[in-house]
Amino acid sequence: MKIILIGYMASGKSLIGNDLAHVLNVKFIDLDHYIENKEGKTIQKIFSEKGEIFFRKIENKYLNDILNSESSLVLSLGGGTPCFSNNLEIIKGCFKSKSIYLNVSVHELSKRLIVEKENRPLVKYVQTEEDMLEFVGKHLFERLPYYNQVDIIINGNNSKEEIIEEILLNLF
Repeated sequence: MKIILIGYMASGKSLIGNDLAHVLNVKFIDLDHYIENKEGKTIQKIFSEKGEIFFRKIENKYLNDILNSESSLVLSLGGGTPCFSNNLEIIKGCFKSKSIYLNVSVHELSKRLIVEKENRPLVKYVQTEEDMLEFVGKHLFERLPYYNQVDIIINGNNSKEEIIEEILLNLF
C-alpha cells in the first residue's frame, strides 16, 4: 500500500511519515528530500535559481516517478504539491493508495513556522508572529479545497503517537 501524507508546511508530514513507515516496515520518502537528492540542490536554492514554475514542473515529474515505481511506501509531500499541475489527479488515481491530510490549526502552524522560517522559501521574509498568522491563514484557505479531497483527514494537532495511532486505525 502507498500512504501519501498531505498537509501545509510544518504540519509534521515528514516526522509522522518517517515513524509511520518504521511501524509499517515500509520505505519512507520525503518528496522534497528526494528532489534535493536528484537535483543536487536544496529546494530553497532551486526556488531562488530557477523559480517556482521550474520547481513545480520537476516536482510533478518526481511525484509521478515515485508513485509509479514503488509498491509500498509512506510518501510525504511538500505543502503545495497537491495544488499544482495534475498532482492531485496523480495522487487520487494511484493504485492501492490512501491519501491522508494532516490537518493542523493555523495557530499551531504559525507557531511552528515562525521559528523555522529561514528554511522555508515561502515564509522566509515574514517578520512577525501576527504576519505569519495572517499569511498562513490566507494560504491555507487557498489550499484547503485540494487538501480536503484526500481519503482520510487526521487531526494533526495531537501528539505524534496519537496521530500515528489514528492513521493506523483508519487504514486497517
